[in-house]
Amino acid sequence: MRQYFGRKLLIYGLTFFMAVTINWMIPRFMPGDPVAGMLARARVTQPEAVEAMRAYYTNLFGFDLPIWKQYLNFWAALLHGDFGISVWVFPTPVSTVILGAVPYTLALMIPAVLLSWVVGNRLGAYAARRKLLDNSVLPIGYVLTAMPYMWLAVILAWGLGVVAGIFPVAGGYSFAMRPNWSWEFLGDLALHWTLPFASLFLVALGGWAIGMRNMIIYELESDYSNYLAALGAPQRLIRRYAFRNAVLPQITGLALQLGVLVAGALVTEIVFSYPGLGSLILKAIQNQDLFLLQGTFLFIVLGVLIANFIIDVVYVVVDPRTRAGMAGAAA
Repeated sequence: MRQYFGRKLLIYGLTFFMAVTINWMIPRFMPGDPVAGMLARARVTQPEAVEAMRAYYTNLFGFDLPIWKQYLNFWAALLHGDFGISVWVFPTPVSTVILGAVPYTLALMIPAVLLSWVVGNRLGAYAARRKLLDNSVLPIGYVLTAMPYMWLAVILAWGLGVVAGIFPVAGGYSFAMRPNWSWEFLGDLALHWTLPFASLFLVALGGWAIGMRNMIIYELESDYSNYLAALGAPQRLIRRYAFRNAVLPQITGLALQLGVLVAGALVTEIVFSYPGLGSLILKAIQNQDLFLLQGTFLFIVLGVLIANFIIDVVYVVVDPRTRAGMAGAAA
């Protein structure tokens, strides 16, 4: 098992290394002067402030140094948690800007991913053995999973926000309020959270329900299910074994779909102007804030890699065959 996780950590480490390298290369191999481009979009009019920013960013990019030294300096700053200073909100550090947006994205992503996976798997399992439910879950699941995140977000914002007026359609909380721990603010926060969460939850729900429904049907028609039925085993026991075996590919699917779900969350945040990492990426692009863009992408890559590693650990825990294979390989 130690060798297995060692290989996994090596793979994730190499992936992170490549992501950081590509992230470093993009602004340096773009045509033109990235510093001049950033300063042209920065809302600074005082000549002395412009010169100070030019000197800072030129030194941070290190254009007067050899390319290999620029690369090593970038890694040294990264390992110290220094992503540079944002142009958009100069002189605020990029790490501070990102940490202000991370709680919103995590509060949106984690419940949407986990609840859609759990509810979708349960619905799919029930649909596989109830024809009436199957006739409704299957077509609805196909419709939901075919919907783009952004399109469903717009529909929900228009229907439940603009027309019905039930939920707000923009921001993380009302502009008249200031963040605090009062029940009034938390309730307002939940209202602004509901529509972005619903758009992510519904699209992911359809895919998980369809996948589990198909896997349960396959497992119930397999040899071991027929053998247990011939021995007189109760149907409840057979279905329990079928669900346990069917959920394993769904765990693997969660790891494979995590990047798609993150991309959907970022687009959804932009639609609702939700103050998470998606809106931060849009602001960075609009203001040509390369350091904020680099820092946000690196944070997302690191988060996806950590989540995938956790899923790998969970898979080993829930699948005894994997542990048995590791023990056999070690012996």
